[in-house]
Amino acid sequence: MECYSEQTCALAVDGELAVDEVRRLRDHLTTCRRCRELVDALRAENHVLSESLHELPEEAASPAGFSHPRWSWVWGDLAVMAAVLALGSMISVWFDELSVPAALEWFNPFSASGSTNLIFNLFYHFAPGGTAMLAHYAAVVGSLSLLFLLGGSALLLGRRGRLRQPGLRLLSVLLALSLPSFALERRHAEFVTVAANETVDDTLLAAGNTVRVEGVVNGDLLAFGRTVEVRGTVKGDLVSFAKRTVVSGSVEGRIYTFSGSLDLDGQLGHSIYGFVQSLRVNDRGHVGDGIVVAAGDVSLEGEVKRSVDIFISGNADVSGSIGRDLTMAGVSLTLTNTARVGGNLNARVHQLKDVHIADGATIAGKRDIQVQVRKSQFTRPRFYFHQAVWLASAMLVGWLGLVLFPSFFRATTEAVGSGWGSLGLGVGVLAGVPVAIVVVAITLVGIPVSLILLAVYLAGIYLAKVWVGAFLGRMLLKPS
Repeated sequence: MECYSEQTCALAVDGELAVDEVRRLRDHLTTCRRCRELVDALRAENHVLSESLHELPEEAASPAGFSHPRWSWVWGDLAVMAAVLALGSMISVWFDELSVPAALEWFNPFSASGSTNLIFNLFYHFAPGGTAMLAHYAAVVGSLSLLFLLGGSALLLGRRGRLRQPGLRLLSVLLALSLPSFALERRHAEFVTVAANETVDDTLLAAGNTVRVEGVVNGDLLAFGRTVEVRGTVKGDLVSFAKRTVVSGSVEGRIYTFSGSLDLDGQLGHSIYGFVQSLRVNDRGHVGDGIVVAAGDVSLEGEVKRSVDIFISGNADVSGSIGRDLTMAGVSLTLTNTARVGGNLNARVHQLKDVHIADGATIAGKRDIQVQVRKSQFTRPRFYFHQAVWLASAMLVGWLGLVLFPSFFRATTEAVGSGWGSLGLGVGVLAGVPVAIVVVAITLVGIPVSLILLAVYLAGIYLAKVWVGAFLGRMLLKPS
């Protein structure tokens, strides 16, 4: 008689084999030493896993004699979680249905305006002492990342004698990305300034409570602080993370910003890209190309040579000149008598009454104003198609994991049932890893490490659904 496969023996040890198959396997074990040793090894493996999960099942003499842990406490935990989720969803729906006055919309954390206000307030409170902390962490995390990279490379060389050609190339790329650029000048202080008679010939990385440029920066300006002011000239791009960014001088490149407010009262050679709570281009401001921003409120009083694309949670007021198209999606739009749009006007609003176009406003192209009506996703066939594709993909990934890595897949599935410990670990990883990725990414030497962490994090989130589904299916279908 042929020996049984490892998978069949594992099913027998787990108590998931049919009764007839168990009887035949038990008879076979009395005459086959190889299968008997295999079953003993699998039984010992299950014992170790059970001890690690603090779930010690009683052992029996036969493979079918394994007892299974009770799952009554699991149903209780699931009921508690379902109640919490239901209560949270009801509260969320109640908040959405509330009629919040416009003046207090910023206080509603479930609205887009309230979310942006919360983000920038957190950034504001973090900025005064956060720059010093990040400067210290930059050196520490960068050094550790480089040491880990070199140490891992040494281990690979020690174990295999030499690296394969693709691995050597990957190591070279990571080392090149990890080393800081030599054409970069760093300044960190409570008050960082470039004097009016000073010229910085390299890219400037400035971090402080206030960053002020009155002179000339021949490269790019990377500014982190509470207030960033450009009164002089930046020959390259401006990248700012601040509570308030003010440009009254000249930026010959582009502006990339994540700020509470951006005020442009000077000259910009190219475009603005950013995520801000308030954007204002004053009447003396000039944008050489276009604007692409997501903001709370937008006020355009100056001149924009090309198109403007804005996504807002508040109001958009246009009283200046736009060379090409104006595309907006948000709450309200106002064009005053002095507004000039050289191309088409495309607006997506919630209510038509929130669009105000003065009689003196000039629109050279077409007007396309649409009212966005929120439709339930359950009425769209595409939703069910995507769900079917997702389910088929998850089943395929789970099947591949079970075939290629059966022991690891079973161990991970059983670890899901560790109760509140598994839930706490999942919440910690879900919330902690993004913070670690951001902190590592802020340090220039940690960008490759942060990208690797992001890829692993996204893969882990997807696989977590597969393992939880396998655990629930096993719990529901396991024989009593």
